[in-house]
Amino acid sequence: MPVAAKKPENMDFESALAELEGLVDQLEQGELSLEQALKSFERGVQLVRAGQQRLNQAEQQVKILMKDGDTLADFTPAENEA
Repeated sequence: MPVAAKKPENMDFESALAELEGLVDQLEQGELSLEQALKSFERGVQLVRAGQQRLNQAEQQVKILMKDGDTLADFTPAENEA
């Protein structure tokens, strides 16, 4: 993790996800010291929370855009085609 890492809440979703994937890879290798692993885990938790917040905001935007009258319509994603 770079010394001047951005705050997760200031990162775009894709960048945060890419950093999180890198942290997971490092942790899975098992070569970090306990202190480094804990710092990486803490950063990962921050990235997950920021990502979840962005997803919640995006979901709310979709609901607002799909609203029917005064009630919000639930978003139903299309079935994934195999």
